[in-house]
Amino acid sequence: MNQQATLSSSLLAKFPVLEKIRALPKPILLGAAAAVVAVIVAVAMWSSEPKYKVLFSNLDDRDGGAIVTALGTMNVPYRYNETGTALLVPADRVYDARLQLASQGLPRGGSVGFELMDNARFGASQFAEQINYQRGLEGELARSIEAMHTVQHARVHLAMPRQSLFVRERQAPTASVLLNLYPGRSLSDAQVSAISWLVASSVPELTAESVSIVDQNGRLLSAPLGEGRGMDADQLRFVREMEQRTVERILTILNPLVGPGNVHAQATADVDFARREETSEVYRPNQEPGQAAVRSQQTSDSTQRGVGPAQGVPGALSNQAPANAQAPITNPPQQQPPRPGQPQQPANAQQQQQQQQQTGTQGATGSLNERRDATTNYEVDRTISHIKQPVGNLKRMSVAVVVNYIRDKDGEPQALPPEELNKLTNLVREAMGYSEARGDSLNLVNSQFNDGPPPVPMWRDPEMISLFKTILAWLVGGVLALWLYRKLRRSVGDYLYPPVDPEVAEAERAEAAREAQDLARAKETDRYQDNLERARNMANKDPRAVAMVLRTWMNKDEK
Repeated sequence: MNQQATLSSSLLAKFPVLEKIRALPKPILLGAAAAVVAVIVAVAMWSSEPKYKVLFSNLDDRDGGAIVTALGTMNVPYRYNETGTALLVPADRVYDARLQLASQGLPRGGSVGFELMDNARFGASQFAEQINYQRGLEGELARSIEAMHTVQHARVHLAMPRQSLFVRERQAPTASVLLNLYPGRSLSDAQVSAISWLVASSVPELTAESVSIVDQNGRLLSAPLGEGRGMDADQLRFVREMEQRTVERILTILNPLVGPGNVHAQATADVDFARREETSEVYRPNQEPGQAAVRSQQTSDSTQRGVGPAQGVPGALSNQAPANAQAPITNPPQQQPPRPGQPQQPANAQQQQQQQQQTGTQGATGSLNERRDATTNYEVDRTISHIKQPVGNLKRMSVAVVVNYIRDKDGEPQALPPEELNKLTNLVREAMGYSEARGDSLNLVNSQFNDGPPPVPMWRDPEMISLFKTILAWLVGGVLALWLYRKLRRSVGDYLYPPVDPEVAEAERAEAAREAQDLARAKETDRYQDNLERARNMANKDPRAVAMVLRTWMNKDEK
């Protein structure tokens, strides 16, 4: 008991706070102990409670009710987050619950798809089947659009007229899409075009121009039917790049001459993005026969000799041709050998001469009737050309260039000489690819740049003054906060550790030293008593051994 009292007194001496806590009334001590126990129990319960994770978030009311009912059937505990926008379940059952709910088709996402066709009713009319098919198609399209990261919710409406047997009375289908985007997000032109083509490709005979897309704010994102959206993003990018390249070429060639910052240029490109295809068939005028190519030629010769005029009584007998004439057989003249030095005629030539002599003899005795027909067909010239003009043809380029004045030796600005301006103008024309036939325009002006007002000193700059005031305010606030902290710390320290009189402190230190000496003496006495008691027990248990030890000690003392 004395040792415990001494130990408690030493602890109280080292930690005066314990002395103050011990001096508090018992009700306060009991309340503090109860609060500590409650905190320990709460921490233990919180650590033993299972962790909850998000199962689904941003659910519709219909999907939320169906999921809650299914979770109750599966005996899965659930709760809502603080804002009520997410459904939480135990962390170890999140994935199992999602798979089981997915097998039941939950969540449906606020729209129904082709699962409407799974429960087809017997005896349903064709109109009801068509309506269910249209609803399923709208739901599937809405789900496909909601797969985009920007779209939070989508609704699709299809207007699909009934097909008619008459082609003139047929109407093309149309579609409208309402998009609910996530806060702070927007759709680009390419994404709007992608949604239009997605819907148009899913419905027969539906074109992308017939799809209207509207966001939750009522803004029309797609172009109205029959109106163009102008140039798309790719075309605008092409025009912008063409203008930037022209300006860069101009600045690259003028900066070394007039210095960086002394020239500014702007270019405007008029680009034709129309798609044109032209097919022409040209026939040239008739040409002379000697210059044209012969396609076909046909010649017909007819010769009649010895035919007299018609005679006799008109009738069938007089229309008959006369019998063949009988000519006496005469011996042909002997062919004489050619004379020396005279060329020998071929056999064909001799036969031709004989035929000509006979013809002359017959011509002398009878009449001659000749007829010759000639037909010549020439090729007709024809040129067929199929021209497909490229997309993105530059129609006109307009460039404006401003060059700053140059400074003389005294630093005074001076205008450029006319010959220098002409040289710069020619350089700019070559850099921009100037074409007079295309109608390009260039305007180069030499003018003094307005450098603005003179620089303001740093101590008069409003921004620097504002920055200095802000820094000064932070410094003053920091100094005040440090002073208050030190003041509060000193006050709390004085309250918890009040100042002690030196004499009292010296007396307490002497008392503590005396208590420490007494404690050391008590420990030494207790150790002596323990050793003596141990020796007594050993002498009682084994006196022979004790005698041997004493004898050994005595022998050592004699030596």
